[in-house]
Amino acid sequence: MNPDRRAALAALAMAPLAGCASTGSVTPVATPRTFVFVPGTWHGGWVWRPVVDVLTARGHRAFAVTCTGVGERHHLMSPDVGLDTHVADVVNCIEYEQLDQVVLVGFSFGGITITGVADQLRDRMAHLIYFDAFVPTRERPAWVERDANGDWPAWWQTRKAKFVDGYQMDFFAEYPMEMLLDTARYPAIAKSVEQRLTRHPARQWTDPVSFENGGWESLPRSYVHCVGQKFRPSSERMWGIAKTPGWKFRELPTDRLGMLTHPEQTALLLETLAG
Repeated sequence: MNPDRRAALAALAMAPLAGCASTGSVTPVATPRTFVFVPGTWHGGWVWRPVVDVLTARGHRAFAVTCTGVGERHHLMSPDVGLDTHVADVVNCIEYEQLDQVVLVGFSFGGITITGVADQLRDRMAHLIYFDAFVPTRERPAWVERDANGDWPAWWQTRKAKFVDGYQMDFFAEYPMEMLLDTARYPAIAKSVEQRLTRHPARQWTDPVSFENGGWESLPRSYVHCVGQKFRPSSERMWGIAKTPGWKFRELPTDRLGMLTHPEQTALLLETLAG
């Protein structure tokens, strides 16, 4: 990492995200919950910090996990880091913090991770919330599936040619910042996010998640669809299953990074869904 980028990250780590809406004063809730937040691809736990602050001020317990190989743990990246590693990161947080009745929230492809966590710790789960996330199923347990002949699909092989060292996905090799939020409307937040995004282990997209114990099935669960996203909004391939019976499906009128642009609105919606 070059010195300028290192200095910028060090400064950002000492302060709130620039441009975030002020949390102001909040009213504590009568029934506190325990929230555990999982970021999406390229993001660390920092992406949930404004929401964590709101929920904590309201009397809840809230934890934001940074998975191995990304965020402040990017130095632990290796070819061996896959979905099971990220599931273990979250499982260990829950176990070592001795958390119970957990409201587990996964953003984007963190939806795969929280499904794996739920499969292992079903008795610790109070509610699962997929935040503009991919919901895996038994029929599609990973985002990237092999073709009938066992080969990776052509689109994935094309993308893989851009991976750093053959296994590290680089956000900026594929997308503009508009993939995450309206940069013209939220320039300060966009700058902060751009400086914090790290590479991501590709196996988190290709390793199939376990449904050995049912995954999300039969657990209380909700889906939040960020309908304010203009550039490549999440498709039905991500959330289609969440429009079936057994799910609470809610729309949030924000960009994909609503947790940063509208932390209070996001926190209150998650609090409502958790019951």
